[in-house]
This record gives sequence, structure tokens and C-alpha cells, in this order.
Amino acid sequence: MRSDNAKAGMQQAPARSLFRALGLTDEEMERPLIGIVSSYNEIVPGHMHLDKIVDAVKQGVAMAGGTPIVFPAIAVCDGIAMGHVGMKYSLVTRDLIADSTECMALAHQFDGLVMVPNCDKNVPGLLMAAARLNIPTVFVSGGPMLAGHVKGQKRSLSSMFEAVGSYAAGTMTEEDVKEFECKVCPTCGSCSGMYTANSMNCLTEVLGMGLKGNGTIPAVYSERIVLAKHAGMAVMDMLKKNICPKDIMTEAAFRNALTMDMALGCSTNSMLHLPAIAHEAGVELNVDIANEISAKTPNLCHLAPAGPTYMEDLNEAGGIYAVMNEISKLGLLNLDCMTVSGKTVGENIKGCVNKNPEVIRTVENPYSATGGIAILRGNLAPDSCVVKRSAVVPEMLQHEGPARVFDCEEDAIAAIKGGKIVAGDVVVIRYEGPKGGPGMREMLNPTSAIAGMGLGASVALITDGRFSGASRGASIGHVCPEAAAGGPIGLVEEGDIISIDIDNHSINMKVSDEELARRRENWTPKTKEVTGYLKRYAQLVTSADKGAVLAGN
Repeated sequence: MRSDNAKAGMQQAPARSLFRALGLTDEEMERPLIGIVSSYNEIVPGHMHLDKIVDAVKQGVAMAGGTPIVFPAIAVCDGIAMGHVGMKYSLVTRDLIADSTECMALAHQFDGLVMVPNCDKNVPGLLMAAARLNIPTVFVSGGPMLAGHVKGQKRSLSSMFEAVGSYAAGTMTEEDVKEFECKVCPTCGSCSGMYTANSMNCLTEVLGMGLKGNGTIPAVYSERIVLAKHAGMAVMDMLKKNICPKDIMTEAAFRNALTMDMALGCSTNSMLHLPAIAHEAGVELNVDIANEISAKTPNLCHLAPAGPTYMEDLNEAGGIYAVMNEISKLGLLNLDCMTVSGKTVGENIKGCVNKNPEVIRTVENPYSATGGIAILRGNLAPDSCVVKRSAVVPEMLQHEGPARVFDCEEDAIAAIKGGKIVAGDVVVIRYEGPKGGPGMREMLNPTSAIAGMGLGASVALITDGRFSGASRGASIGHVCPEAAAGGPIGLVEEGDIISIDIDNHSINMKVSDEELARRRENWTPKTKEVTGYLKRYAQLVTSADKGAVLAGN
């Protein structure tokens, strides 16, 4: 056992004395030591109940003959951090989480790990750590929040942000907004639509790193406690069989994840996180293959914000395995990939039927013949940008209009809410990328303001920052190179005509090469004075199309 390095032999008697200080018995020290990585805290709704999930995992590990020992991982609530300087500290935690988990796991020589995450950067950060450490590891998330109910309709956090936009437009009263505020987030759990947290929890299940139901069983269901116990048992089985994350997170598994990303209509943030996780697993995941996979993968789900269904509905319809089984009819999945269950993908999804074709469309009747995510290129984004195609209304799949240029999110929000943005405009927000932000802030406030003010079918938004999974509309992010790195988005001027063609994967400003060259001669990218971790992050972070991983990792 790896843990023998820390607890076996005369040389480790001092370490054993410290294990005894923890209250461990001889019997417990003789068993495999399993680290339970707990993301529990009292500031994130998706994490406030993880102490119960962790307790269940500990029971599962102990029942299967292991010794569970808990240590923490941090997590930021993107919803609470949204719209102020706090959002600069969201993406950057992904690497802190991976690094700190690596430190704890190796310093104490755990034999295996069970990761208990739930939110946007917490899940990919721990997946990155799992790949890097490559010791038997199982994931069990805290599960999604139930949808809220307002005026007889299911609602979620994206509805709340859009309500603020409607209030600014004068179409909703303060009392209406208060009702949304009190009802849209009714339980613990990750927010109830196919936003980033749920996207990553579902893709964890697809990758094979979580058991059936990891992505969809609601946080408040007792079934999630049962799942956690089984996760604790599963890591012990993996230890016996020597199944490790890199045996699971192979190139084929990542192609499966991209395929299901398209079928489910996941958050655009998956196109930031999957390459970063793959990088840690030694797999080169070029974002360009997303269009290749999208071209042959139908979009089967329209969960909020793309449609009126929620994670609880997907769970009742059969969950992720039912969607995988449906997609497998087209021969688009590698069914031989290993999973944490000790079984292959094909064995896992066999017999998992679609119980509601209104929630999970059949492959014969998809929402669209192509996938939910599209990668665009052009003179505005030579190295790519990304859009959640499934959340774009048909009339905005092609759009042309004048650029309205802002060098930060706050200025754009002020203009939108001040009525200065009109139908046909293309809002450009720059210097919000990984380096320029720094931290690549999510733009849920401006996208929600646009939707709430009734401009979602007539205004596009382009940024070198990123979007929340709750964003909808022609919201195009991850523009690479970013403005701070000398990207052409920094050369856009007010009134330039921007042409977007999502169907043909193109995004261009109608400015000649000669004019762009002239502008570049007189241009120096702007910089921001930052200190502390953000300063170090800005110096090390790579571009979004590379997963915004840190250089040298």
C-alpha cells in the first residue's frame, strides 16, 4: 500500500504516533487510507450539505474495509461572486484546488481518494487533481438543486438574473423581483439548470469518474446518500483492481465527453475545463474537434436556460445513462471505455431507457441535427471562440451589426441598463480574458440584462471573457487571442460592423487587413495593476483555447 510509506516500519513510528493522536486504532492503520476530499462550506448553496455526503462516503469506505480520512477543498459560488471583483477569483481557484489536493494527497500518501465537489471550478479542479495524482479515485457530487416555482412555472437562477433586467426595462415590479428572489433557489444543491456545475457533474459521469446518477440525482434526495455510500465502496474495489484515473480518462473517454456535451447542450465552460482536465491526463484535446463531433451529434436536451426543463426532469427521464444509450444508437460513443464501477461504458448504459422523450429527445427527433456547442473562427478570433448554439434563438444564428465596444464588464452593464444598446447591436467586452481580467470573469449579468430587456433575439455579445452556463442568446466567449495578449478583439472600434455566422462557424469584423495593420501600429494592449494571487496567475495563465492552464503544468 502507498500509505505504508507513511505508517509502516520502525522508521515511521513517529508518524504512527501522530496517527494515534488522531484516534486511529491499530486496525485502522493496517487498512488502506482513503482521503475524502470535502468541499463543504457555509457560503455555497451547492456545498452546504456536503457534510452529509461526506459522512455517507466514510461509511461506504469503512464498510468495504478502508479507513476514511477527510481533508478540505475550497470552492467559490459563482452566483454570489458575479458582477463584482469577486468573479476574478472564480476560475483561478480551479488551479488552487488541483494544487492543494495534490499536496495533501502526496504529503500524506493516501491509497485512494473520493472527491466530493459540486460547483463550477471545484469539479474540474478536482478532476485535474485526480488525473495528476493517478491513484484510485471516485467522484460523488452534491447533486443539483430542485427548480423553484414562481407564478405556476418552474424557475431557476438564470430567471433571477433576467428578472433584474426586466426590472431595469420597466416590465417587472420590485415586488415581482422579490418573489423571484425568494423562490428561484428553494433547496441546497448546484443551481437547477444545465449550467456549468451540473454540466461538469454530468460530464464526470460520462467520463467514467462518477457512478450512475452522479450528475442528476437531486441534492435533497436520499438516493444521493445511497450513491455516496456506493462511491466509498467503489474506491475500495478500484484499489483491489488497480483501476486509476488515467485508465479511465483516455482520449476515447474525452471524445465521449465532447459528444455528450453536444447532446446535452452543456455550458460553454466545458470547452475551457475539458481541455484542462485532458492536459493533466496526458491527452491533447484540441477545441477544433468540437465542430467535427458536433456535426454528427444531435442535440437531444434543452434544459434551462435553453428550455423549460431542469435537472430533476432529466433525472426522472433516466439521467445521463439514458441520454448516452440514446446517442449510442448512432454509434457515436466508445462503449469499451473503463469506468469507476469496474465496468465499461457499454455495460453501464445497457438497458437504461429514455422514460420521457419530451425531456430527452430521440435521435430521430432531435432539437437540432448538430450539437449544442459551436467553435467559431475569423479575423476577430483567429484562434477560436465558443458559443452555446442550443441556447441561441434561430434568428440570431446569423447576425450582422455595429460594434458597441467596452473595456470592462461594468461599463457594458451600465450601457445596457441605461438603454444605450438597441436592437441589432453587437456588444463587445474585452480585457476580461484569463490574463486581461485577470481571471476571465463570467458575463451572466450583461447577458441576463440583454435577455431581461427583451433584446435576446436581436443583440449579440462577444467577449474574451466567458459566460455562465446560465447565459443564453448569441453570447460568444473565449475569444482568442484575448485583447491583453494582443488579440484582434483589442483593435475593434465603435461602429465596426461585426458579422456572425454560427452555422458556418465564422466571426469577422468587416475591416480590411490594411486597416487592422494600421490600427495595430498605434496600439498597445492595456494592462491592469493587480497584486497577490491574481498577479501570479496573470503571469502564468495560458489562453482559453488551451484550457487556461498554467504554463509549466
